[in-house]
Amino acid sequence: MKVLTVCGLGQGTSLILKMNVEQALADKGISAEVEHTDVSTASTMEADYIITSNELAEGLVGHRAKVFIVNNYFDMEEINKAIDENVVS
Repeated sequence: MKVLTVCGLGQGTSLILKMNVEQALADKGISAEVEHTDVSTASTMEADYIITSNELAEGLVGHRAKVFIVNNYFDMEEINKAIDENVVS
């Protein structure tokens, strides 16, 4: 499974989200390749899931990956809930 974490520039916040998503997936025993990037690059990449903010999700409409929202990239509770609702279910 491939997961993209996306922010505006693909630098800081998407890297933080990537690390937190990797931890959440590992805690659930889910193996995944997680990569961080910016929204325009993500629109051309192959992935199973894209995790981003509500504002940036609009730029990913039509992507074949399932796009889901995490607004607070530091909130492990929100990240875990989003993964449970979109990946584990």
